[in-house]
Amino acid sequence: MTQKLVAIVGPTATGKTALAVDLARILDCEIVGADSRQVYRRMDIGTAKPTLEERSLAPHHLIDVIDLDQEFSLAQYLELAVAALEDVWSRGKQPLLVGGSGQYVWALLEGWRVPRLPPQRELRRELDERAAREGAGALHGELAQVDPKAAARIDPRNVRRVIRALEVYRASGHPISYWQEKGPPPWQTLILGLTCPRQDLYQRIDARVDAMMEAGLVDEVRALLALGYSPSLASLSGIGHRQVGQYLAGELDQATAVARIKTATHRLARQQYTWFRLDDGRIRWIDVSLGAPFEEAARLVESELGLRRRVAHGR
Repeated sequence: MTQKLVAIVGPTATGKTALAVDLARILDCEIVGADSRQVYRRMDIGTAKPTLEERSLAPHHLIDVIDLDQEFSLAQYLELAVAALEDVWSRGKQPLLVGGSGQYVWALLEGWRVPRLPPQRELRRELDERAAREGAGALHGELAQVDPKAAARIDPRNVRRVIRALEVYRASGHPISYWQEKGPPPWQTLILGLTCPRQDLYQRIDARVDAMMEAGLVDEVRALLALGYSPSLASLSGIGHRQVGQYLAGELDQATAVARIKTATHRLARQQYTWFRLDDGRIRWIDVSLGAPFEEAARLVESELGLRRRVAHGR
C-alpha cells in the first residue's frame, strides 16, 4: 500500500510547529523536521525549536542531530529523513514533515539525487580565497561554464552555494545539477502551506524576535561563545545568532542588533516564498490571518489522504 505523508511548509513565523503538534495529536503522528538550523544542538531559542511541551505532545525527529562545529549536508539530511520516515511508517504511525527549509523539503519530496561527498576543505579554502581576491562573480562564471543549469539557479552573491557546486563538480566529476536529478519517491503526499499577507507576516516575525530576546537569546549566544564555539562557524552565522554575536562583540548596540534580526528575517521570508510559491499547484495554501488553520488542515488531510482523526482535538 502506498505510504502517506503530510508536509507542512511555508515561511517562518506562520505557525507550522503549532499546527503540526495539533495534527499529530489527532492523527497519532510523529514529526520529522525540515529545518537546516534546528539540526544543531544547543541552539534552541534562536532557531525557534519546538518547546519541551510541544515535544512531549508529539515525538520529533531531526532536531538536535549534530554539534555546532560539525558539518551537515543535504545528503546527510536526506539519509536521516528517509530513515525517520521509514521508521515511523514501520511502527504504524503517520509522519508529518514540517519545516521552512525549501531545499530540504523539495529534495525529499521530489527525490533529488544528492552526492554524499566528504568536505573538500582545501578546495573550499582555495575557492574562498579566490572569491575574496577576484570577486564572487569569478566563481559564478566558472560554475556557468561547467554547470550552466546550477549557475542559473544559484544567486552569484551566494558564495557558499557557488563554492559547494564547484566542489561537487571537482570531487565527483559530475555537475551538481546531475546529482540533483529528480525521481519522486512512491509516497502519496499532501503539502499544506501556511501563509498570510506580507505586513501581517512581518508583524508576526517582529513579535517572535521580541519574544526570543525576552526568552534569553543573548544568554544563549553568550553561553555558546563561552563554550569555545567560534562566531565564524556556519551554525552561528544564521539570522539571530549572528547579530547577537555582533552585539556581544561590541560591534552593534542591542537595539540595532534586534532591528537587523527583524530585517534579515523579513528577507528570509521573502526567499522562502521563492521555494514555496503561492502559484504552486502542489501546495494547498491556508491563510492563517483568517483564523486558526487547524480545521481546514484536518479537513484536507481527511478528504485528500483519507486519514481519520483518532482522538478529539483540544488540549
